Amino acid sequence: MMTSLLMPDNLLRPQGSSILRPDLQRENDRLKLLLDMTNTLVSNLECRDLLRTISASIRQVMGCDAVGVWVPDADELHLRQLAMDFPEGRGFVREGSLHPIEGSVIGNVFKTGKPIVLDVMSEELTSEVDHEIHAEAIKSGCALPLISRGRTLGVLTLASRVENSFSPEDVAFLLQAAGQVAIAIENGLAYREIAELKDKLAQEKLYLEDEIRGEMDFEGIVGQSSGLRNVLNLVETVAPSNSTVLLLGETGTGKELIARAVHERSGRKERTFVKLNCAAIPGGLLESELFGHERGAFTGAIAQKSGRLELADQGTLFLDEVGDIPIELQPKLLRALQEREFERLGSNRTKKVDVRLVAATNRNLEKMMEDRQFRSDLYYRLNVFPIRIPPLRERPEDIPLLVRYFTQKYGRRMKKQIESIPAAAQRKLSSWHWPGNIRELENFIERSVILTHGSALQAPIAELGNNGKNPPVVGAREANERNEILRILKVTSGRVAGPDGAAARMDIKRTTLISRMKKLGIDPRKVA
Repeated sequence: MMTSLLMPDNLLRPQGSSILRPDLQRENDRLKLLLDMTNTLVSNLECRDLLRTISASIRQVMGCDAVGVWVPDADELHLRQLAMDFPEGRGFVREGSLHPIEGSVIGNVFKTGKPIVLDVMSEELTSEVDHEIHAEAIKSGCALPLISRGRTLGVLTLASRVENSFSPEDVAFLLQAAGQVAIAIENGLAYREIAELKDKLAQEKLYLEDEIRGEMDFEGIVGQSSGLRNVLNLVETVAPSNSTVLLLGETGTGKELIARAVHERSGRKERTFVKLNCAAIPGGLLESELFGHERGAFTGAIAQKSGRLELADQGTLFLDEVGDIPIELQPKLLRALQEREFERLGSNRTKKVDVRLVAATNRNLEKMMEDRQFRSDLYYRLNVFPIRIPPLRERPEDIPLLVRYFTQKYGRRMKKQIESIPAAAQRKLSSWHWPGNIRELENFIERSVILTHGSALQAPIAELGNNGKNPPVVGAREANERNEILRILKVTSGRVAGPDGAAARMDIKRTTLISRMKKLGIDPRKVA
């Protein structure tokens, strides 16, 4: 049985038949071939073109009809004909065709690392490949392993329309040529890996430059409230591990800043921090953004693209608004997290990836699970270490610090010397409940700086509604009490009563704790 193998011509007929060239001339031609192959190796690193050139040279020197070079396909179950030189072919055997490794002649050469010489006419034609060989009038063939540094990289095949075209002497010479071909393949693979790594680094560089020019608005985490300190303590605890972190909180509470804090305090801080807002990208494009795509994978995919998951390899991936990931895409994300592997869109080649995930959402994922909008297995995979980020109304003592911070920040940007914040304005800002949280406060202060003429901040308090006199939804004392109860409930897995329950740990009566939880809107079942 033979595939589109390389095979010699009348020049290599057995002894006793006519010889078209003197032995010396043949030896010189073969030595020149090896020399030319060596020179070609150092002048061309485009693997397929290089192998086509080498195949043509081998065919001419050996006087055979076809030469092919086979390498393992991505599934490692087939050999793919990477290059072929068959000028008189009838089209039945084509470059790019696949051949199974198991149960085939060239597959056996690949597995054993030993050459085989075939008399095709003595074999029974059983497979489609056999019939292709018969259709091409191939009568003999030779298959040789391509070995470099003890590793078999592929198979070199020769095919001839003349019977018994390959002698032991031919095989010995072809093994030398096969060694050169193996080096060509090894160089080509190394060149491709370097090119892919170079492209990835270039994309990472562009991504990081965009980040620097873009949304890195915060220089640090501002605040001294107990709620914020509790969050930062949890960040310090989980950051050194590689565990997945789920950030829970309303829009505008600074979830991205906390995600960056996790990354900066981890062992991955020297690698890339890549973010993706799942709500900001249409569902049809989210898979491509997350996993990347191959050229031609869909209309408009004019070039190969690495996804955010691939860019974050060895680093941290921040998936903001993870609750907006379409249900049909969630299994692929779950596989990437659990198995640390994925495929680009339009590719069947599996890529390995080592990514630390930080996810964030302002949605109730448990309710979404009940409504079958979010997979439970993905939720439990994300919910390894949840951190709730309190809204600004639960940390009013941080508002004066944030007001000063944003005033200085935008004052510097606009080249304004703002030296003071009127006490009346500060009180009104601290009393507002800020439904848009820190983001709303920042935008308000930016607008205030624009309106300021002079050294004192001129804040448009009237824009806040009711002249900015709305009381906070939860006061500072209540916010501290709520945070403390939530912290202890997490330790007790939501248990209130019993010797190891939250009431016993807080040294208060069970009924008193239940009353306080109702007042503060705490449901211990959700904490559990």
